[in-house]
Amino acid sequence: MPTSCEPAEVSGTPLPGVAGTGQPRRRSRRLTDKSAGALFLVSSLLSAVVLLGILLFLLHYGVRTFSEVPVTRFLFGTTWNPDAYGEPAFGLIPLLVGSFLTTLIALVIAVPLGIASAILISERLKGWVRITTKTLVELFAGFPSVVLGFFGLVVLAPFIAHLFHVPSGLNLLNAGVLLGFMSLPTIISVSDDALRVVPHSYREAAYALGATPWTTAFQIVLPAARSGILAAVMLGFGRAVGETMVVLMVAGNAAIIPHSLFDPIRTITSTIAIELGESAFGSAHYYSLFALGCVLFIIALGTNLVAESLIKRERRSFTL
Repeated sequence: MPTSCEPAEVSGTPLPGVAGTGQPRRRSRRLTDKSAGALFLVSSLLSAVVLLGILLFLLHYGVRTFSEVPVTRFLFGTTWNPDAYGEPAFGLIPLLVGSFLTTLIALVIAVPLGIASAILISERLKGWVRITTKTLVELFAGFPSVVLGFFGLVVLAPFIAHLFHVPSGLNLLNAGVLLGFMSLPTIISVSDDALRVVPHSYREAAYALGATPWTTAFQIVLPAARSGILAAVMLGFGRAVGETMVVLMVAGNAAIIPHSLFDPIRTITSTIAIELGESAFGSAHYYSLFALGCVLFIIALGTNLVAESLIKRERRSFTL
């Protein structure tokens, strides 16, 4: 006979309502966990298949470019003129330079502002003020790009032309400034997450040594979150280099290598958007646009993979 102190399972006669309901609940939880795991696995595989399908589709059409255009002329050519009489030119360089210069200007603007804003939100704002500010920042990330492009076309372009005494405000500087503001929400949000992952023991140790909150934020917390901050910069880079509508509206759309901030430029994305509907199906021009899509896809994929690896490294460094 079991004593009164022994659990009900030992005596072989479980109490009503204890083990009888516990077993079905555990079984139901295990079934729910397995179903959720299977659903996430199917979603991940589906996403990977779709991504691979897009890449294969671009490669299928993109490689056909090189049956008429030499690879070296496409990769290193400095002229993009598909409508040239006699021998059209499909040089990647002016479009690639335009994409990277606009992105560089955007990062010069967005990175300092984004990191400073993330430090303010993460380290100084508290309670509902921090939550509200973070929510507004993330809402701005979904702001329609065509509205920003219209603002750049109507407001910013005349302002730049008047301020710098240039004939047109539709240029590299205008596109870079707008892309910088478009990249800000991504950099702020990811940087804030990276800063909040840093353990509070780092801050407490700095305060115990007499450091001020701002000194702690810039000299202790920020260096500790450097991998996450770099991931935020990479994601901001991907956001800027893949933007289409803003650069289509305010960059001037001239496929040339710019020599100043006030020269018009054209990016890879805007070239695809402008010319795909005008090119004849099956022509070298048509296939070259898919080759541009392959280049853009590889740049965006590489950027996101690097950013994801940096984010995982950041999380792993504080969980070991």
